[in-house]
Amino acid sequence: MKVNKITALNMLLALAVTLGFTSCSKKSSGGGNTSSATGWKINDKKGGFQHNSKYKKQEAAPGLVAVEGGTFTMGRVQDDVMHDWNNTPTQQHVQSFFMDETEVTNVMYMEYLDWLKRVFPPTEENYKNIYVGALPDTLVWRSALGYNETMTNNYLRHPAYSEYPVVGVSWIQAVEFSKWRTDRVNEGVLEKEGYLKKDAKLTDVTAESTFSTESYLESPNKSFGGNEEIVYKGKGNKLNGNEEAKNVYAQRTSGLILPEYRLPTEAEWEYAAISLVGNREYNLYRGNKKYPWKGSYTRNGKRTKRGDQLANFKQGKGDYGGIAGWSDDNADITAPVKSYPPNDFGLYDMAGNVAEWVADVYRPMVDDEGNDFNYYRGNVYMKNKIGEDGRAELVTPETIEYDTLANGRIQYRSLPGQIAVEPITEEDAYLRQNYTRGDNRNYNDGDKKSIRDYYKFGAEDGNSPDSKYTEKMYNSPQNYVGVSKDSANEGSMVKKLDTKVRTTLINDDVRIFKGGSWRDRAYWLDPAQRRYYPQDMATDYIGFRCAMSKVGPKNNKKTARN
Repeated sequence: MKVNKITALNMLLALAVTLGFTSCSKKSSGGGNTSSATGWKINDKKGGFQHNSKYKKQEAAPGLVAVEGGTFTMGRVQDDVMHDWNNTPTQQHVQSFFMDETEVTNVMYMEYLDWLKRVFPPTEENYKNIYVGALPDTLVWRSALGYNETMTNNYLRHPAYSEYPVVGVSWIQAVEFSKWRTDRVNEGVLEKEGYLKKDAKLTDVTAESTFSTESYLESPNKSFGGNEEIVYKGKGNKLNGNEEAKNVYAQRTSGLILPEYRLPTEAEWEYAAISLVGNREYNLYRGNKKYPWKGSYTRNGKRTKRGDQLANFKQGKGDYGGIAGWSDDNADITAPVKSYPPNDFGLYDMAGNVAEWVADVYRPMVDDEGNDFNYYRGNVYMKNKIGEDGRAELVTPETIEYDTLANGRIQYRSLPGQIAVEPITEEDAYLRQNYTRGDNRNYNDGDKKSIRDYYKFGAEDGNSPDSKYTEKMYNSPQNYVGVSKDSANEGSMVKKLDTKVRTTLINDDVRIFKGGSWRDRAYWLDPAQRRYYPQDMATDYIGFRCAMSKVGPKNNKKTARN
């Protein structure tokens, strides 16, 4: 009995010591509301450092699904029958991100057009080109030897096509849609959390009073034209917890404001499309995949739907959907989103239906020697334009700037309420090791760093090494669109085609599009295939979907098998 008492006493002492260490560990780790750096109280209602210590994880924003990042072989793993040699396999790693479950649909894009039309009425001369510049080119459906006027007149706006992917949208228009979507989603989040007046997004928004995510983060009191009745000063916000608090706005530290919607990079799109996670066993991929689904065939092998196509594509000359009365791919042009099974990431139509714009500028090779982590070609770094008050300058209805594109269309650069930006200078990049200039679209293209000087095709005269074009690797056409300065036609638009001998169509303004479409044969359904198109032009077979970066951990849990 004596031995048992001593044993029990030792156990109690050990338990007390363990609990003591545990409590000390929790206290010193910075958990709760005590700083592990200073020992001060965090989120004290009397003031001091405020921090969202209850933040858990980034939730999927509207329309998005999570894609866990990882390593994969980017590029063609099957025979290259076209001999393009533009998708040589490389090993890449992609961080976790979110991606639209489906392609952006007509009804989604129509909401964007409706907002622009209400806030920036095209009947007013100063705003006319905002709405007109965002309109899809519905004439892409026309063909010299085909009758497609039904789609030309109805495809975008008729409710029968609401859930079909939007087409006729250029890369530039897709980027502007993504920026708009970012602001509208964050505007809704801040309204829900009590930082913005309820329904202000509907009743108080005007061309002079709008919300921009970046503008709000830089100068919250300038949002909605500086209307303090709309932009609350801490009233009802959940982070501070004090109804009487003043000058407390939502910031990045709040954890409420979502990262921007954007076009996915080529590496992200291909990684998400091929969805090798379905072939994973522990820390290995068990084989490659030719398509987003398993197997080497385009037809469904399941008993109930055997023989049905797994994507919407052209099956042969003059065959866009099979014969009448038989379920083949059940579509002749595009099809409603979610018409076909999703891949292993839960993404629909990553092959077929419409091809999709990605963010990257096209080059025939992926330079894995330059980078193998979050690969992306197209960085053009900008900085906020600083006003006389020392703060970021906002675009106003009077300072809107427009670009005249190569095809003559007029496109706005930024909307009123957004921050005005300007290129970074050499001084901004002085002594930086990670980048030396703002525009990196043609990085390592025949410049001295890459030691690839193309004298033969680069110089204007074909052989002069002193020409300013000596180091120009891609000698593409330089078409001109501008305003006439001739006194007789002053102010009229002038278009001039480049008639010089050129060696390529590749330049810094062509963007990659991925995935096969309703117009393509099965060959192009391979996610590794890559093609390019001018960023300011559109077709009836290219659409897009948005992505969003994931902040925080790659994944919350680890599973042994899929």
